[in-house]
Amino acid sequence: MKLRRLTAHVLTSAAVSLTLGTTAFAQTKWDLPTAYPATNFHTENIAQFADDVDKATGGKLKITVHANASLFKAPEIKRAVQSSQAQAGEILLVNYQNEAPLFGADGLPFLADSYDSSMKLYQAQKPLLQKKLGEQGMSLLYAVAWPPQGIYAKKSLASAADLKGVKWRAYSPATARIAELVGAQPVTIQASELSQALATGVVESYMSSGSTGVDSKTYEHLKFFFDTQAWLPKNAVIVNKAAFEALDPSTRQAVLKAAADAEVRGWAASRRVNASSLETLKANGMSIVAPSPALKADMKKVGDTMLKEWLDKAGPEGQAMVDAYRK
Repeated sequence: MKLRRLTAHVLTSAAVSLTLGTTAFAQTKWDLPTAYPATNFHTENIAQFADDVDKATGGKLKITVHANASLFKAPEIKRAVQSSQAQAGEILLVNYQNEAPLFGADGLPFLADSYDSSMKLYQAQKPLLQKKLGEQGMSLLYAVAWPPQGIYAKKSLASAADLKGVKWRAYSPATARIAELVGAQPVTIQASELSQALATGVVESYMSSGSTGVDSKTYEHLKFFFDTQAWLPKNAVIVNKAAFEALDPSTRQAVLKAAADAEVRGWAASRRVNASSLETLKANGMSIVAPSPALKADMKKVGDTMLKEWLDKAGPEGQAMVDAYRK
C-alpha cells in the first residue's frame, strides 16, 4: 500500500514538474505583415521592434515580420489583423479614409507639411485613432511618418495643368482625388507593384516620398521630382486586442515599451531618410526641383478643396481634431 502511494506521489510530482516546465518555456508566436521591402526604413524599424520584444520577454513572444506584401497585400492587412489571421500588422492610415475620415487626416495636402506639424497633427489624431481601432477589436501600437510627399513626373511641370491626362498612381482615396482635381488619370497601384508599373508605362506620374522613389528605382523611368512637401502620411503598427490581452502583464508591458521606442526611432529615421533619399535620387540622374509658384498655388487649391470635403464627411469630430491641431 505504501509503495503504491509512493509511486502515485512520484508520478504526480513528475506531472506537476512537467506542467510547470512547459508553462515556464511557453512561447507565443505572432505574424506581422507589412507591404514594404525589407530594406525600407519602416520595415527595418519594425524588425528592430520585433527583436526588442524578443529580448525583453526572454523569447516568450516571437514576432515574425513578413515584408513586401509576402503574407497579405497592403489593402488586406488591416482586415487580417481585425479577423485574427495575423496578430499585428503595419498599415498606411490614409488607405482607410473611405472607412472612417479620421484615417485620412494626414493625407490632406498642405494641412501638415513638416515633421513638426505632422507630429502635432498626430497628437490630435491619436486619441480618435485609438477609439476607432478599439471599436474594431484592435489597438494602435505606434505610428511613424513618411518623408514629405512630392510629385514624380516624366516632364517638367509649370503648373497643375501639365498633369492633365497623365497616368497617375493612386494608392489611397486622397491620391485618387488629387488626380481627379488636376485632371490626371488615376491608376490604383500598391507599393509592391510600383516598379513594374513604371517599367511598363502603366504609371507616368505620382506623389510620394523620396524614400518610395529610391525603393522603386523610380529614377530609372521618371526624371523629375518636384519637392512640394505636400503632406507626411503615417504608417501605423496595429495589434489585435484579443491577442494582446492574451499576453501576460509583463509581456504586454514589453510590447508597449518596444512600441514607444520604435515610434521615437522611426520618426528620427524618417528625417534621415528624407535627406539621404533625395541625394540618392539626384545621384541617379533625377532632377530635384522646387515647385514653381503656379504649381504650388494650384496644389494649395487642391488641398483647400480636399480639406473642405474631408471636414464635411468628418463632421464635428473632425473639426475638433483640426482645431486642436491648429491651436
